[in-house]
Amino acid sequence: MLKRFLSYTLLLLVTVVFVAPVLFMVVASFKPDDQILVQGIGIRAFFPQEVTLSNYQSVLGQLDFLHFLRNSIFIVGSIVIAGLIVNSMAGYALSRLKWYGRKAVLAVIIAILVVPYEAVAVPLFFEMTLFGWTNSYQAQIIPFIANPFSIYLFFTFFNSLPKELDEAARMDGASPLKIYIHVIVPLAGPAFASVAILTFLLHWGFFLWPLMVTHGPDYQPLPVALGFFSANKPVQWGDIMAFCTLMVLPVLIIFLVFQKGFVRGIAMAGTK
Repeated sequence: MLKRFLSYTLLLLVTVVFVAPVLFMVVASFKPDDQILVQGIGIRAFFPQEVTLSNYQSVLGQLDFLHFLRNSIFIVGSIVIAGLIVNSMAGYALSRLKWYGRKAVLAVIIAILVVPYEAVAVPLFFEMTLFGWTNSYQAQIIPFIANPFSIYLFFTFFNSLPKELDEAARMDGASPLKIYIHVIVPLAGPAFASVAILTFLLHWGFFLWPLMVTHGPDYQPLPVALGFFSANKPVQWGDIMAFCTLMVLPVLIIFLVFQKGFVRGIAMAGTK
């Protein structure tokens, strides 16, 4: 009983540590700008003395929020959808098909996992410049469709599926592509949900790369637009909190929709 109490107490403390900043952001977005920092960071900071929607009105009035939202949805949505197709097919080829050099390719993919994005950002930017793709959607989408972590996650999940399914379909005359579409994909819902959420979370908040390859608001996503408010002097913290709250809402919606598949996929991959 004591062990369970201590476990739940620890989990509660960890939850508070992670939830408190998000709760503070949401509460601060409804405060007048001059009260956000005056109340400090104590418990009083989570109880506004005055509730106002002026911060949201300011955000929607100072810039075309829907334009940046559409850019983010298009860019991240394209990466997620194309990535699910490309990475799942790569994971299927590595897991279920036998071909020369398969283990070497898998070893390279695993090795790439430890390479930080910052290490390849400048060469990748130079490549986009050679292609003439700067200040475009394709520069923000195409380089990130194939992802080594997503490939490895699909690989581990597909390895957990019985190989007898492939053999039975092959005896019925099914090609590898038909086996992938009609046998593997229907059973891999948790893996697809996990990869979709992780990819969405990673690229929804991407700031450095869009800042490097875009030069104006036409193709910029939400994280870059946030810099508009931080550049104002004095800094309008209420506007920043309101903008961040609006930016976080799609993430919460996506997670709530796919949370069951996400938890199952991570659990199965971790067990494997």
